[in-house]
Formats: sequence, structure tokens, C-alpha cells
Amino acid sequence: MEGTTMSKNNNFTTEAEDRQIEEAFQDVLNGYLKSNHRKKVEIIERAFKFAKEAHKGIRRRSGEPYILHPIAVAKIASQEIGLGSTSICAALLHDVVEDTDYTVEDIEQNFGKKIAQLVEGLTKISGGIFGDKASAQAENFRKLLLTMSEDIRVVLIKMADRLHNMRTLGSMAPNKQYKIAGETLYIYAPLAHRLGLFEIKTELENLSFKYEHPDAFKRISAKIEATEKQRTDIYNNFAAPVLAKLDAMGLKYTAKARVKSVYSIWNKMETKHIPFEEVYDLYAARIVFDCDDPAQEKGICWQIYSAITDIYRLHPDRTRDWISNPKANGYQALHLTVMGPDGNWIEVQIRSRRMDEIAEKGFAAHWKYKVGEGDEESELNAWLHTIKDILDDPEPNALDFLDTLKLNLFSSEIVVFTPKGELLTLPMDSTVLDVAFNLHTQIGCHCIAGKVNHKLVPLSQKLNSGDQVEVLTSQSQTPKPEWIDFLATAKGKTRLRASLRKLHQPVIATGREIFEKFLKENEIADDNVAITKVMGLFKAGSREEFYYRLGNQEIVLNDYVIKTLRKQSSATKRLLARLLWRSSASENETDPQAEAEAEAAAKRASINRKETYLLKCDESGEGNFRFSDCCNPIPGDDVLGFIDDNGDVVVHSLDCPRARALKASFGPRILSTRWESCEARFLANIHIEGVDRHGILHELISLISTHLSLDIRSLDIRTEKEVFFCDLSLLVSDAAGVNELCAKVKKISGVQKAARV
Repeated sequence: MEGTTMSKNNNFTTEAEDRQIEEAFQDVLNGYLKSNHRKKVEIIERAFKFAKEAHKGIRRRSGEPYILHPIAVAKIASQEIGLGSTSICAALLHDVVEDTDYTVEDIEQNFGKKIAQLVEGLTKISGGIFGDKASAQAENFRKLLLTMSEDIRVVLIKMADRLHNMRTLGSMAPNKQYKIAGETLYIYAPLAHRLGLFEIKTELENLSFKYEHPDAFKRISAKIEATEKQRTDIYNNFAAPVLAKLDAMGLKYTAKARVKSVYSIWNKMETKHIPFEEVYDLYAARIVFDCDDPAQEKGICWQIYSAITDIYRLHPDRTRDWISNPKANGYQALHLTVMGPDGNWIEVQIRSRRMDEIAEKGFAAHWKYKVGEGDEESELNAWLHTIKDILDDPEPNALDFLDTLKLNLFSSEIVVFTPKGELLTLPMDSTVLDVAFNLHTQIGCHCIAGKVNHKLVPLSQKLNSGDQVEVLTSQSQTPKPEWIDFLATAKGKTRLRASLRKLHQPVIATGREIFEKFLKENEIADDNVAITKVMGLFKAGSREEFYYRLGNQEIVLNDYVIKTLRKQSSATKRLLARLLWRSSASENETDPQAEAEAEAAAKRASINRKETYLLKCDESGEGNFRFSDCCNPIPGDDVLGFIDDNGDVVVHSLDCPRARALKASFGPRILSTRWESCEARFLANIHIEGVDRHGILHELISLISTHLSLDIRSLDIRTEKEVFFCDLSLLVSDAAGVNELCAKVKKISGVQKAARV
């Protein structure tokens, strides 16, 4: 039910709505009957009637009968993911336990143990992964992952639930749209990617983008539509000789151009600082052939590869063989990139029909092609082990936990070899140390260096696909805290932290004793408030880090700590005293600390989070918000507001990594914003590249300072042979001024790139 507000409506459904509900359910049933699953229609019909009765009189925020949501989730689970009757029933019943008086026991009694277990799993992780607090959020996400390792179908149904909520997000308030779109992009899209649900991943990304950047979404969509004829002509010219050759080979196949998603195009424009017109790989060609014998698929893929490279020039570094080494999520295909007749590189994906279904529907499609029981689970084992490694860390910082998880969800993979020729699949940017910990904790703890392709390298050396890696160890080596920066895998980080804890345990125990004695001697309560406050003072990431530094005499508990802790422990007393004081003291007396705390609480409560927050500031820069220092947005940028502990609105760029984490972690504090009036000027940084020539610098400075009347604050120009690079800081009134400047700079002869950074 996440992302959906319900309301109880005493008016029963109308005849038209009853027809709509029956037609929607019949659509689910018809799709199921066309699938190759066993036909268990009776139990699906019973689940539908049960859910319909349970949700009777309840409506979604959009006004439609609530039962249409579970029906839609069941349809996605069945027809877009490919699940069978058990999952369809669980999808129909997924909100019954949470939203009505029925229990899991009622579900088990009516529909059996397996369906009840799935419904219970979905109920545990209801209300979205993320709560109001980061610690609760991390705990909820653990529940999701633990449930996933028990039965992957829970997560697949959850994915269907999230997809339907994203498709109907338009009826939500703007701040809720930001929150749900943010956590979808932060966790659900990577999760869909990792599960092999590529169509769903793409749709989730596009829908999130549509609500986070509505103007950019419309602009890019319009440009894709406007260039469709041109793209079709280019593709037809490219495909004609290839299709003729494939026909001559006697293959039964389909070939089509797949246009990049709006989100992918925007991502490339942002990452590479290029306009839409310079995104040359707007589409990829895909060839899907029919083959009844899986043993012949690999040979046919390479025959098609040979036919294409006979016609077009191959890019030597961009061939990807995912057939010999499938991705961890089961993806198989052969990718090659060739130079098309228009002089642009075009990627071609070659797949069998079986590979195509697995690529689009992920693990669920394995069930269609499985040879024996449990085959599809074996595909998941390696990945689920990674998930369990992340869960093994006993006390992760909540946001670090999510970042580590996201890193492992969305990482591109590399494949490396041990000296014995064994394959290891690791995330991109993995190092020699990752390989060492992957092999065994003890090998990781004693790693001193490595040999990559027989060449000696440090343990921090990043690896590439195809490298042969040998780990060198020494018994005198011990693990170091700074190694955490060399690790990209969850397994490596978890095993290193566990080893450091074991190694540091005596020092940690000493530190704990020192702290407890300190509290006792100074008559300060030994509670969570005290330890949390002192960890903040010394910027310790965990209790163990604080105790270790204390036991190792890296920090000292002094009078300032005593003062801070006493101040903290008496905060509650002060608030109580303030209430008593208010009723007895004169109006002129004040309690500054209590006043400040009350003022911050009142400030937070006064902000209307349902309405769009209007951002204003005067010429001096004073206003009803402050800019974050992590992403430095300026007026005109796509931004969101975050209400901090003091009740102030902090403005972040929508694409700021920190803002994504805030959306996912503290959704209720997120504000939808709009620029109203900002009269001050703000610092912007611009990077310019081009071909060096006599007089180009003079033209550049003249344009900026004279023609555009902008105030330059710093200018750094360097040349490397025939190329120049320019980094420019200047004061501007808004983002439109920066865009105008970049557009004019690009018109200077020799300038290749000009973009804000």
C-alpha cells in the first residue's frame, strides 16, 4: 500500500465501478490462462473475492476503489514479471493483513501456508522501505533483504507494488511525490536492475525522473519525438544490408532499434556536460533469433556477429560477451559496437528468444526454461550471499549501510581469474584487497600486495575484467582501518570490520571501562543520550570507534565533555521547569535555551509540507532558506527543500547524492519548492575546453566581462599542447544566466565544450 493514502467511504461502489473491477480482474485471469503456468483458476478467483470483500468501501487518494490497486499489482506480477498463481494470490491479498482486521492465520486457513508466508513477508516490509528515521529505515530494509533470501517472490511482488504506485503517483502531494520518486531511484530501480527486471528498471527510472525534473522530462521527450523520422531513416540504412545477410542465413528472427530511455539520455547529458544533439548513441539495434536448442544459441550469436562485422567496422574495445560469462542476475547476450553508414557508432545486441525473455523479465523467466527444480534459485545464490554479507555487520551507520547496499546493487561487474583459472565476479572498482577478502578472511587480513597479470602491484590496485590476480600474504601483516577505503565489495568491508573489532577488542573494553568510570565519578546518567552526545563531540562513527580511540588514548575526556553531558542530561528537566516557570514567573524573565528549543520545534511544525514552498531572498542573500554546501545550487536549478533540526529550510540540488539519501531516509521532512524572488547574486563555476589558437583568451574574457556584464571572481587557464582548459568562477543571478553564457561561449571559434560544474 506504500505511497497510497486510503479513505473509508460509506458509499458502496457504483455499477460502473463494479464493471471496471470485474473487467480488470478478468484481464489478470486471461493473461494467466495464456501463460504456461499450471491453471489454478479457482484459488485465484477465491483470493480476488476475499480481497474485494476485505477492501470494501475503501478508496485510494485518486478516488478509485482500493481493490483496483491489488488487481493491478497482480497483473504486473503475472504479465510483466511472469509469476504464477501463488504470487498472483499473494499480490491480490498483499494489503489485507495490514489494512483490515484479517490476520496471517486467516490467510493461511483460507489459502494455505505458502501464500500466507508471502503475504506475511509483504506485510513486514509495508509502508515503504524507509521510515522517518534513518535507523528505522535501515532496519526495514534489512527485513526486506532477509525476506528476499527466504523467498525471492516477496521482492518481485513488492517491485510490482512499487511500479503501480509510481504509475499512479500523480494523485499524491508534491512533497510525497519527491519522497517516493527519490527512494525509487535510490533503491528500487537498482534492485530491479540487479534482479534482471530491465523493463521495470527503465520505467521506474523514467517515472522518478518525470516527477523530479518535469521540465527536463518534457523537453527531452519532445526532442526524441521530433528526431524519430531521422533516427528511423538512419536505422533503416544501417539495418538493410544486415537483414539481407541474416535472411540469406535462413534465420528466423526479429530486429529493431531500441531508443535510450529519457532518463538515460538525461543522465548522459549531465555526466558528460553535453546537449541532447551530442548524444550520438541514442539507440541500439537488437537482433532476437528463434532457437529450440539452447546448445546451439552461442554458435548462432557468433555467426550473426561475424555477418555484421563483415559489413561494418568493429570497435575493438566495445565487444561484451555475456554468453560465456553471464551476469550475476542471469543476463546473457552478445554486444558489439560498429561504425554505421552515417559515421556514428551503433551498439548491436544479439540474443536468442530465451535470452531476451530472461533479459526483460529477469529471474522469473528462468522458471519458464528451467531444467529441474531449484535451477532458478542457483542463479541467485551468489548475489544473495552478497546481501547476507551486508547484513552481517552488527551495527552499521544507517546511511552508510544503504550506500554500501546501493553500491552492490547497481555496480557494473568485472570478472577476474585466480592463478588456478577460477572465475570471480566482483563489482567495478574492486581491488586486490577485495579479491583477498573474497577468498578468505585470513587471506585478506594478511594481504601485503598482489600480482596482476604477473606484475607486482599494491593491495589498493583497482582491477579490470579479465585480469589474473594472485594475492601475496605475510603472517606479520595485520588489518588496518584505512583499508576500508580500498574496498568496493560488501563482503570485504564486513570481513575487515569484523577483523578490526576482534583485533581491537581489548582496547575497546578498556575504553568502555574508562567511559563508564568517568560517568560514575561525575554523576552523569549512563544512557544512550550520553554516549550519542559524546560520539558527536569526537565525530566517532560508532560506539566501538569511540571506545577504541578512548582506550588507545587518542582522545581525552575533559571538563568540556562534563559540561556538555550535564547540559544534555538536564535538557528534559529544563523543559519541565520552563512549563512550571511560565505559570509562575513574571513576563520579563526568560529561559534562553528552552526558548531556542521551543522556537526550533515551532518553526518545524509551522511549515506546510503539503504545499509548494516558495523560495525568496533579498539583495544581501537573506531569505527563508539557505543553500546546502554539498552541491551549491543557484536560483533556477531544480531543487528540493529539507527541514533540518533547527527548523530551517536547506535547499539541495535534486541530483545531489546527499539529497537522494535524504529523500530516501527522511521523506516527511522533504519539501516541494519553487523559486519566487531572489535578488542576490551567487557563485557559479564553469568549465570550458577547446582548441588553442591565438586571441581565443581575449575573445573569451571580452565576451564574459564586457558583453555579458558578469563579475569574474577567479579564472584558471591551462594548455596541453593544442588543447586549452578554462575553469571560471563568477557571480550570476540565476541558472538561466549561466546557460546563456555557456551557449554564447560555445559560439566562439575553437571552443568545444562549455558547461557548469
